[in-house]
Amino acid sequence: MSTKQRHTAIYLRVSCANGTQITDSQLDECSRFCEAKGWTNTVIYEDKASGTKASRPALDKLVKAMREGMVERVVVYKLCRLGRSLTHLSILLNEFKSLRVPLIATSQGLDTSDSNPCGQLIMGVLMCVADWERQNLLERCAAGIKSAKNRGVVFGRKPSLHKRRDEVLNLKQLGLGLREIGRQLNIPIASVCKIVKLAAN
Repeated sequence: MSTKQRHTAIYLRVSCANGTQITDSQLDECSRFCEAKGWTNTVIYEDKASGTKASRPALDKLVKAMREGMVERVVVYKLCRLGRSLTHLSILLNEFKSLRVPLIATSQGLDTSDSNPCGQLIMGVLMCVADWERQNLLERCAAGIKSAKNRGVVFGRKPSLHKRRDEVLNLKQLGLGLREIGRQLNIPIASVCKIVKLAAN
């Protein structure tokens, strides 16, 4: 592991990168909290991106630093600044838990440190609710697929071009034009052209 001193990570995020939103209030709140706790070695991780984005540069950098053992704790203004959804938040919480990195949300009184049973309880509840949400999503997807199959929807890849090769070439030999071949076989003219071109090479 790196010999660098471990730090307190302050994570900030605003949804817009056009200057209409700033992280000053989040930073002020988190900085005052850290100062009151005596956590002087802090590093700022700031994203200017929608919470719906799966990847955020600063968050990715923070998680990497956590995995390298460089982060002692993570401080955010609110949980919504960190996770883009309950499911995403539960994934992050699992990562925090496995790496034994406490998460503190200053405005919500949340602290998942081992010494804080209440914070541990809240984290457990959040993860249970997120797991319930995931299971519901899987069930809805399975029900949707079953319903679609009952309506005759076929899943999987469409037949590849070589499966229509003989039909196309036979009609071509009979003197049919490419457009007419496509119409009779109900396949795009671009596919007909591709089959004929491949056969000629």
